[in-house]
Amino acid sequence: MRLLLVEDDTMIGEAVLDLLRAEHYAVDWVRDGEMADTALRTQAYDLVLLDLGLPRRDGLEVLRALRARKDRTPVLVATARDAVPDRIAGLDAGADDYVPKPYDLDELLARIRALLRRADGRAEPVYEHLGVSLNPSTREASVNGEPVQLSAREWSVLEPLIARPGRVLSRSQLEDKLYGWKDEISSNAVEVYIHGLRKKLGADLIQTVRGLGYCVPKASQEGRGA
Repeated sequence: MRLLLVEDDTMIGEAVLDLLRAEHYAVDWVRDGEMADTALRTQAYDLVLLDLGLPRRDGLEVLRALRARKDRTPVLVATARDAVPDRIAGLDAGADDYVPKPYDLDELLARIRALLRRADGRAEPVYEHLGVSLNPSTREASVNGEPVQLSAREWSVLEPLIARPGRVLSRSQLEDKLYGWKDEISSNAVEVYIHGLRKKLGADLIQTVRGLGYCVPKASQEGRGA
């Protein structure tokens, strides 16, 4: 999953960046409202972690502009503006959740996972599909109840595919889930991770859709071949 971190405080930003990357998220970090608006206009994200008191452009303005474009990207506001009127203003501007600073890092991760679940139209905290189980909170995976070890990159490829069975993601869309701006992208990385996942989870779990990309089939499509 690819996240946008919008935070002008260097100490907080570095700590959150390290935390999110340790959880295997691809993260882009910007430090002012203008850069945030530009990033959101040019790159698709799975979630935005947004401070409000930003240089050059206020976070609420960035949020309102995002929603005015009919962009439904989940936004978690994380700010020192913790008075009730401020929280109301953020939520009414289009935020999906609000966490005041200073926040507990474990709670922050839990809120991010909850928003990502909601964006995928799920309530249950564990992905379970075609015998494969993924638990984002513990990073544990299993096939028919047997534990399977996935690398961080393999997880990052599998999670968006299994979150919405039947949805086709192109190679470039999967690369967006894997890499931030400063990461070096290998030309065949997605294919390598797909190959590894098929060996570990079964050849039919991830199907190739010719000319389009990859998908995890819906349960009724199981066995139609790759």
